[in-house]
Amino acid sequence: MGTSFRIAFVSGKLGDVDGVSLEVDKWVEILDALGHEIYMIAGKFSSVPALPPASRQLLLPEIRFDSPEQREYERLVFPHLSKRPPRLSGDQRQALLDQLEAHGADVAAALYDLVREHKIDVLIAQNTNAMPMTLLGGLAVHRVATEQRAATIFHHHDFWWERSRFSDTRIRGLLNRIMPPVDLGLEHVVISSYAAHILRSLKRVSPFIIPNCEDFDHPVAKDDYNAAFRSDLGFRDDDILVVQPTRIVPRKRIEDSVRLLIRFTERYPELRDRVHFIISLYQGDEPDENYIEQIRSQAQAAGIPFHMISDRVASVRGTDAEGRRIYTNRDVLAHADFVTYLPIWEGFGNALLEAVAAKVPVVTTTYLVYKTDIMITGLRNIEIRDRYDEDGHLVIPDEALESIHHILTHPEERASMTESNFRIARREFGLDVLRAKLEQLFDVYGDEIRASRQRLAKGTQRYSV
Repeated sequence: MGTSFRIAFVSGKLGDVDGVSLEVDKWVEILDALGHEIYMIAGKFSSVPALPPASRQLLLPEIRFDSPEQREYERLVFPHLSKRPPRLSGDQRQALLDQLEAHGADVAAALYDLVREHKIDVLIAQNTNAMPMTLLGGLAVHRVATEQRAATIFHHHDFWWERSRFSDTRIRGLLNRIMPPVDLGLEHVVISSYAAHILRSLKRVSPFIIPNCEDFDHPVAKDDYNAAFRSDLGFRDDDILVVQPTRIVPRKRIEDSVRLLIRFTERYPELRDRVHFIISLYQGDEPDENYIEQIRSQAQAAGIPFHMISDRVASVRGTDAEGRRIYTNRDVLAHADFVTYLPIWEGFGNALLEAVAAKVPVVTTTYLVYKTDIMITGLRNIEIRDRYDEDGHLVIPDEALESIHHILTHPEERASMTESNFRIARREFGLDVLRAKLEQLFDVYGDEIRASRQRLAKGTQRYSV
């Protein structure tokens, strides 16, 4: 590329097992290898990332997803998130908006101080201006990008209007203005052709498309560390481990995965005593205790062994306070016999790519982005069409149950399917693809970054409220 830059990733949370954190880690690894100096600015680091060095992992607590300020703003501006949302008059709404803008300006000043102190050339804003999980972070990035004209790449993983819980909002005008912004001099990256179409249609901007990618050069495998996974977690060698390798959020439709297993064990009762359903990750940033109890009760009522193991899974290996091994999601997948992935909506499909990299068979819905960006590559998964009955349940055809049974009982065909998927996915979604697309992105946006570097070197901090 010819020029190295100081690049700062900005997010409410990094170092976790969510899709944003996982993709950031891959971008960081590649951009670091290309000679750039990488920084992270986060409201919270759930674990210490391997890169960049700790001295370049900068904390900005005001942009945490779960900060008291964020929780209070969510309660006031998103009525769907409260059982008893407060009533606000027109004057109260305006006062709240003024307060939010003023608070955002304060956080923008803190962010700008970090940019100036560390001589950052370009910010890569990770969903801060696509999803209102950090309203103060979104306001801060927007102000630094537009008022100080700091070069900014907005990496959008999904959008707020795609989430029913944000659909009713008292700050629609603000969200329309900053999530995402469309000012000149800014760059946008999305993770699917569908997202690019939506952004072009609604915002009249032409984003780069950089899909979620996976490390197929270091494939998931059993090794000395994860060899004890089954015994550590109390599973037998002949148990059939069906893994849901996702966070526990309603859009993942985990209840349909449970229904699938109920149907499967009823059809093949000889396997009932061997099937175990495992959810490897935690609730995430969309907590819903009722949803957890719903799927737990559903599985228990049908006699499906149900295991939530997020306390033993993290983004990096290690040990917990009791000295027990902590595994990664890749370690879990190394021991999976089957993966269920039946979302009604996904921005792309990180967990699906992880499963393919682990050479595990996957049963998946044909959700929208799967149809537009994944299915066309030739991957062979057990697909269930995204059709739902009058009660909202996924329609599960008998053919899907038969295909699962066939793959579980014919190891040679399982190997053929998973090896073929691995080769295709490595070609379409491997790190070489990501490297080439990042090189192109920084070639195209490089002139703006260099101009921003000059502006920031002589700029002064000015904010309007």
